[in-house]
Amino acid sequence: MKLVTAYKAFTSIDAQMMASRLEAAGFHPFVADEYTAANIVGGAVSIRVQVPESEFAEVRTFIDSPAE
Repeated sequence: MKLVTAYKAFTSIDAQMMASRLEAAGFHPFVADEYTAANIVGGAVSIRVQVPESEFAEVRTFIDSPAE
């Protein structure tokens, strides 16, 4: 299964919140680079929220929709 980046965050909290929203909506998110970002001092490393390629279009529509 190929994973693609659906969302980028600059904090672990933001990435985990998005992953939780996606999971609650029935998607299968994976948070990548979280530990790398935590170990880099002063660097701007984005934390990627990835999903299976087959879910990408639906996930982007979900993310782009206003939160309820």
